[in-house]
Amino acid sequence: MNKPQRPARKKGPQKGTGGNGRKSLEGKGPTPKAEDRSWHPAGKRKAARERYEAVAGKSRRPEPPRHRKPSSAKDDSELVTGRNSVLEALKAKIPATSLILASRLEMDDRVKEILSLATKRGVPVLEVMRPELDRISGHDTVHQGVALKVPPYQYAHPIDLLETVRGRGQNPLFIALDGVTDPRNLGAIIRSAAAFGAQGVIVPQRRSVGVTASAWKTSAGAAARVPVAMASNLTATLKELKGEGMFVIGLDGDGDVPLHRLELADGPLVVVVGSEGKGISRLVAETCDAIVSIPIESMTESLNAGIAASVTLYEVAKIRSAR
Repeated sequence: MNKPQRPARKKGPQKGTGGNGRKSLEGKGPTPKAEDRSWHPAGKRKAARERYEAVAGKSRRPEPPRHRKPSSAKDDSELVTGRNSVLEALKAKIPATSLILASRLEMDDRVKEILSLATKRGVPVLEVMRPELDRISGHDTVHQGVALKVPPYQYAHPIDLLETVRGRGQNPLFIALDGVTDPRNLGAIIRSAAAFGAQGVIVPQRRSVGVTASAWKTSAGAAARVPVAMASNLTATLKELKGEGMFVIGLDGDGDVPLHRLELADGPLVVVVGSEGKGISRLVAETCDAIVSIPIESMTESLNAGIAASVTLYEVAKIRSAR
């Protein structure tokens, strides 16, 4: 028995989907521009510019510093050693408790000025044998026969530091350290900050170096001129500074913005420097408006924190002076 054949389909207009098919083909529309994507580096730079313009457009009167109780990384006194470091500390009127000199010390112009300043300020002068000075200052320290005993360093608060800089009518430029534990790097960064016009250095309260005698020594006295602020939480502090209209950039070898093309250099700026091994942490990197790289030869793996900060500060100073 033959099966009945199905009638042939008619050609011509068929029943449509009411436009649903066309909508599904259209998708979500054109891909937004890079600067309109909040997670993209270009979007972060655009948001930073808009934030800065919004704050700059307000005639904000600087508020007086909120006198927060400063934190201290150590409870015991420190010894500032070396003739330049001691001389700069006395000139800056750091509250010293005693000046220690090695016996039979050669009296050059710096030592004479050190003695004069200490005498005028009423700082007790102690003379000890050189082996004793070697012992109390550490045998690996080059003290040049001079040491100054000072109380623990009194750290500023980052926001108070910003308000002080604004009150002076200056364009803020800070260095923030993330995971830097070598006091010599901190001293070198403080010295570079003083040389290239940065007004302060920010260190975290945990897992970071503080202003020790070694940092004082490496800074060649610049620690007496450039204040160091302490942040209880670096990520939260950076967000607070961003809310105050500052840009935050992080240094990383794989950064998407070359240092010489940094568009944010002439605005209020925080430069975050990480450790040589691990670099900046993930949370800090996500907080930054841009991740900046320093172009170096491929044979060189990385720069240490002190050198990276110095190169960046020089470039920022050059860009600012040219605009």
